[in-house]
Amino acid sequence: MNFKFNDGRDWFFSHRFGLFVHWGLYAIPAWHEQMQWRARMSRADVAKLADQWNPSAFNPDHWIDVAESTGMRYLCFTVKHHDGFCLWNTRETDFNCMNTPYGKDILKQLAEACERRSFPLCLYYSCVDWRHPNYPNQGRHHELPRPLDGDVPDHGKYLDFVKAQVRELCTDYGVIHGFWWDMNVEEHVDPSVNSIIRELQPHAVINNRGYDEGDFSTPERDFDSYGKTTPNQPIEACQSVGMESWGYRKNEDYYAHRHLMGGIDKYLALGGNYLLNVGPMETGALPFQALESLRVIGEWYHSVKESFEDTTFEPQISRNSTVLITRKENVLYVHLNCPPIGDGVKLAPLTLKPVKATLLNTGEPVSFAVEFLPSDHMEQKTCLRLTHLPVNTTSQTVMVIKLEFDDLPDLVIDPGLSEAADEIFIR
Repeated sequence: MNFKFNDGRDWFFSHRFGLFVHWGLYAIPAWHEQMQWRARMSRADVAKLADQWNPSAFNPDHWIDVAESTGMRYLCFTVKHHDGFCLWNTRETDFNCMNTPYGKDILKQLAEACERRSFPLCLYYSCVDWRHPNYPNQGRHHELPRPLDGDVPDHGKYLDFVKAQVRELCTDYGVIHGFWWDMNVEEHVDPSVNSIIRELQPHAVINNRGYDEGDFSTPERDFDSYGKTTPNQPIEACQSVGMESWGYRKNEDYYAHRHLMGGIDKYLALGGNYLLNVGPMETGALPFQALESLRVIGEWYHSVKESFEDTTFEPQISRNSTVLITRKENVLYVHLNCPPIGDGVKLAPLTLKPVKATLLNTGEPVSFAVEFLPSDHMEQKTCLRLTHLPVNTTSQTVMVIKLEFDDLPDLVIDPGLSEAADEIFIR
């Protein structure tokens, strides 16, 4: 996937792996970032949480330190989630971090740290707003059942509010590298909203959940519609380390490290981007379990990242559906994306023998052979086989094998042949 915008947005295609941060008042009850909707919490009780907002341990440099040590190269931050609480000094509503015991502009501190450290910053903004009196809550998904007393639903006025806040965010906080919309429940189309971002922040990539199609798609959690097919547009997948919530949740269930590695490996191999989310605690500190997940994932990512950098996704090289293959010149990288069921991996119909095979995770050599196997008796053909892989000692990671060739021509599976008789040939 070699997409280019041919302008300032092309940073997106070189940075690839980022940190998503969901943080707001919902970190205080620590149940879910949509607590008001999912637990039927009243608007008044949500508002009372602002009286407790005082994140004394908030340190944006520490967040960036953690991201960089994991191998992440940009950050996407929730400036306004569905509850309407704003983590910047907005002039459009008093429901913001300035009117709390903390009394300081969260976004300003984060933006200054990102600028100082040349760490691209993107902003998440919810189209749904459970606080604003003009938002037309109608009981659709991720909406309140109906307008509350005192509300005056008016889509036009609400969109004016959104545009005014977009101008603030794109004017007062330095260079913004991305705008991540969420929950355009009304599916309202208005390209003039994104036009404000494009005019004021030409480096900003914009996702497809806002008021027009934007620049890239956003598969979420374990949603999988891509398989081994080459995407036809830029993508940025996202996942949280926690299974239940994107915001901080006490007693959270955390995904297995290998599961998260599998998602990262898949989308980066496809040529896309990946955001991995952490929800800070109410103090601003990152939970220990999340830090441990990022530490382990970071060790893995640094060991295999060459298989994602300046490579192309090559689904046509092998019909083995359990692996993903990327390529850089005369090198193939075999990603064992699905947990291997044994210590041998066939790459039929590939028959070229590499000069060297290395397990990137450990740097150890990998045995290989080109041979005719009993299970291929119907085809009566040889194939490249990787052997004696350390599957039992590496079961908690995603293995990536680097295959180096003296010369590697363009290889494709002949689409005109049946799967049982696929052949690989030089294009």
